[in-house]
Amino acid sequence: MNRKTGILTSGGDAPGMNAAIRAVTRAGINNGFEMFGVRKGYTGLMAGDIFRLEPLDVSGVIQNGGTFLQTSRSEEFRTVAGRRRAYEQLHERGIDSLVVIGGDGSFTGANLLSMETDINVIGIPGTIDNDLYGTDYTIGYDTALNTVVQAIDKIKDTANSHNRVFFIEVMGRDAGFIAMNSCVACGAEVAVIPEEDNQLEKVRKHLSTRDDKNRSTIIIVAEGSKEGDARTVSEQIQKDFPNIDIRLSILGHMQRGGSPSAKDRIVASYMGIAAIQALLDNQKSIMIGWKNEQPVHVPLSKVVKMNKQVSHEEVLCAESIGTFQN
Repeated sequence: MNRKTGILTSGGDAPGMNAAIRAVTRAGINNGFEMFGVRKGYTGLMAGDIFRLEPLDVSGVIQNGGTFLQTSRSEEFRTVAGRRRAYEQLHERGIDSLVVIGGDGSFTGANLLSMETDINVIGIPGTIDNDLYGTDYTIGYDTALNTVVQAIDKIKDTANSHNRVFFIEVMGRDAGFIAMNSCVACGAEVAVIPEEDNQLEKVRKHLSTRDDKNRSTIIIVAEGSKEGDARTVSEQIQKDFPNIDIRLSILGHMQRGGSPSAKDRIVASYMGIAAIQALLDNQKSIMIGWKNEQPVHVPLSKVVKMNKQVSHEEVLCAESIGTFQN
């Protein structure tokens, strides 16, 4: 190992990515590594948009949302030819290891790169969905969840004032962690999540018992639910309950933005330090996970093959406090 290491962020941005970049950079330099930043994810890697990182380059970034390295989604990197181009750019600069901060798609590409070349890849989980196997927590989830809770609290004020039913769409293409836990945190009535079937019946059951004493009703819909997105669900329910005043709110990309929470900054920093320690220990093709409030190593091959979703037991726990029922 010649201790030349690249860092890139890939896929959707998440609050706390900058904290992870900062930690990897400073921990790496303090342990004798030459650190290189890659702009615009795998797209920038294939194009050779790579620059030397110094300690001052990561000064003043920990409080910023997004990623100062920028990110992208690359179809070309999905091909063998695209990954070969990326390898050639790294090899030309003598870079033999790469820290990838991202989610499932990013790690799929990282795992293939490590299998096809001699580049050692270390993953750091950065996705607001909190849906990666092998880790209790992904960078950005806490900030995104708090952003959703704050937005729903505001919507609830107007819902109370007008006795309205609000359908609120949150992110969660394959897993409903944001939807379910924001539902619990906000005291919403129903969460429609990708993991559960026949959830329209839960919505109908609640609305059929609704009366004038209900000042508001909040129904949270994960964008990837089996019932469809929030617009589809709200339109169906409006047909069933034409006399109820229904409104739709799609929170969208505001969930990705904002200054990262203290938790996201701290966990991202510890994960970044652990990534450099893993390289020093000659660990190969792993993700730095977070279990029992400390970093753990998870094989990338397992991360990309296994799924993490809200369990039915978690749903039942939420139901037991009345979150999903009248």
